[in-house]
Amino acid sequence: MNKAGDRLISAISLPRYCHLKIINLEFAQDIDDRHFVRLKEMGCTSLQELELLNINACQKVSDKGIETITSLCPNLRALSIYWIVGLTDLTIRHIVQNCKHIVDLNLSGCKNISDKGMQLVADNYEGLKKLNITRCIKLTDDGLQEVLQKCSSLESLNLYALSSFSDKVYKKIGSLTNLTFLDLCGAQNVTDDGLSCISRCVCLTYLNLSWCVRVTDVGVVAIAQGCRSLQLLSLFGIVGVTDVCLEALSKHCSRSLTTLDVNGCIGIKKRRRDDLIQLFPLLRCFKVHS
Repeated sequence: MNKAGDRLISAISLPRYCHLKIINLEFAQDIDDRHFVRLKEMGCTSLQELELLNINACQKVSDKGIETITSLCPNLRALSIYWIVGLTDLTIRHIVQNCKHIVDLNLSGCKNISDKGMQLVADNYEGLKKLNITRCIKLTDDGLQEVLQKCSSLESLNLYALSSFSDKVYKKIGSLTNLTFLDLCGAQNVTDDGLSCISRCVCLTYLNLSWCVRVTDVGVVAIAQGCRSLQLLSLFGIVGVTDVCLEALSKHCSRSLTTLDVNGCIGIKKRRRDDLIQLFPLLRCFKVHS
């Protein structure tokens, strides 16, 4: 979107936008701190009722810009700042100070956010429902454990492309009884023991275990037995699973599973379409190795 910042300022000054609920500026490359400062200088009150703000990939926005815009949105419930790589833990401090009602937070790609930022999230958003920390590579077990312990209402947790966490963290995920979405793609340290704990998340409908290379049939069988509402399961690239896990999934999840990816699972022999349809009659999307 060209001149998105100027267009935002012009639009917000119009009477018909006095009760905005949603602003989506995703990939608006020209948006920067100055536009948010200008809104504040205008005494903008149109954002008081804003509930969702998406500034994904607005790379010119800094910690200062986040401070300014969040100060105008006290009732914000969902904030997405995907891939604004210059943001730091100071951004998290501004968010928790200005927005007390956040339930959906997307920090994907914010590579400079550390455990200090996660501690702030944990301390201030116990009612958090959705958290995306994809590629937040500075996080350690300590930061994530704080969130898992205090944000027990989480329904969606995205840990895509984070390989440094230990299995003790994955075991704690099992305490999130409301969890429906879990992405562990690339979680190289999660083991069958970790999955056995995660199997207590009985509400899970989406589970991505792609490239979880230490997983075997034992862990997937535990998931099948505990998570009987699974609709999507990816086992992509896991060489330690066999037809044993398929039989368990068929026994316990055949009434719910619609998407299954076993591409690269060389131990699985039942790879023909007819085989899978027989095991999973509701299957609509499936990927298998050739």
